[in-house]
Amino acid sequence: MDLDIGIDLGSSRTRVFVDKKGIILDEASVAAYNVAENRIIAVGDDAYAMIGKTPDSIQAEYPLAGGVIAQSLLAEDMVTILLRHVCTSKIVMPRVVASIPGDITEVEKRAVVNAISSFGVRRVFLIENTKVAAMGAGIDIMSPHGTMVANLGAGTSNVAILSLGGLSVHKTLKLGGNDMDEDIVKYIRKKYSLIIGSPMAEKCKISVGCLSEPEEEKTFRVKGRDAISGLPRFVDVTSSEIMEVIMETAMQIVTLIKDVLEEAPPELVGDVYSDGILLTGGLAKIEGFSQLIADNTDIKVTVAENPEDCVILGCGRAINYIAEVERNAKSKNDINPLMAVY
Repeated sequence: MDLDIGIDLGSSRTRVFVDKKGIILDEASVAAYNVAENRIIAVGDDAYAMIGKTPDSIQAEYPLAGGVIAQSLLAEDMVTILLRHVCTSKIVMPRVVASIPGDITEVEKRAVVNAISSFGVRRVFLIENTKVAAMGAGIDIMSPHGTMVANLGAGTSNVAILSLGGLSVHKTLKLGGNDMDEDIVKYIRKKYSLIIGSPMAEKCKISVGCLSEPEEEKTFRVKGRDAISGLPRFVDVTSSEIMEVIMETAMQIVTLIKDVLEEAPPELVGDVYSDGILLTGGLAKIEGFSQLIADNTDIKVTVAENPEDCVILGCGRAINYIAEVERNAKSKNDINPLMAVY
């Protein structure tokens, strides 16, 4: 029995799509392990709940950083354990479509393949995440028409103009939601002498984060440890405060989008001007981000429906191209979006 699956191995979350079933796994990309025994304690959401709460003998970490694998062995263990929930039979060796950032090296590609192959798969097909994000949003990327996609995730921001199933112009910036979380952590410590962790900063960003003047001022209660007394304390921060904190990172992403537009062929820019820019990825949900990009580019910006799921849904649709690769079709009209096979 053939089993084809798609994997979005993200810096923040790992999602798995099974052909004809849909998204069946969505867990945090975190692994917790016993330091002395070098043994995995928990992965996914269970491990995420341990961040900042573990004793010295246990560490909970993200094996991926900036969209690529930073700790190979930890990533392999995490992927293997998560995929066991998906593929319960040891006889079946699935074929896998995995998304990757556009600008990564062969070594980084191989690290992704090794992490997935550690489970025991038949073949791994790689595809750029801007490409599958567009497919997941329902865009026909195979037509000779320019489509601009900005896939904004936790670890990376990927921007590309697509045409005929390929990337005409693309750029990647190792900057995303995680960097905004770090900016919030630093701000809270500097202004309020309050030490907080990344999970608390992330909750703050999701609750009151915005990139335009809010119609209604929101507040969020940040809880942590007083940097001076060491005692528990909380402060209430406003959406206007957080907007100033995360604006610098947001503007770097805006600059990335403008750089891609400047390098694009005139014909494709014309298509983009007509259709606008499509935003995908979890960061696209921040209030006012689409308007900030539109104001700085003079191009309309659309946020995809369920933007955080576009990449994994696109991986699911890319499964349909596996058969063409397996047949090794060489006809003139054969255009395949899958970029590499291992």
